[in-house]
Amino acid sequence: MLHVLIHMARHDGPMTSEAIARMLGTNPVLIRRTMAGLRDAGYVRSEKGHGGGWAITADLKTVTLLDVHHAVGGPRLFAIGIEGPEPGCQIAAVVNEAVSEALQEAERLLVERLASISLATLVKTFDERRGSVSV
Repeated sequence: MLHVLIHMARHDGPMTSEAIARMLGTNPVLIRRTMAGLRDAGYVRSEKGHGGGWAITADLKTVTLLDVHHAVGGPRLFAIGIEGPEPGCQIAAVVNEAVSEALQEAERLLVERLASISLATLVKTFDERRGSVSV
């Protein structure tokens, strides 16, 4: 969705679910479901009919990568380790104890970093690399 939001920020006018789906090589229904989370968070709006589609409504300076992560359902950042080890399995217990603390620290650092980067920063970096005018 970060990819999509940067395209939307650089695009004049709304983008349809179909156009976004083609860009990502996926299904428009999946795009609508995912964009609904961004809409519910107040970051985008959808317009029906001719000339309609999805458009950014939020100030990109105030929306962080962590905000987007939460808006699209916030799946787990890391999926390493044994989810439901066999009861009484000492090997699984030792492995999970060893990995758990490292994963918690890594997730804390990643969340901190995602919260420090705004969408406007990504758009600005993209524009600088392209040599175009910033948003």
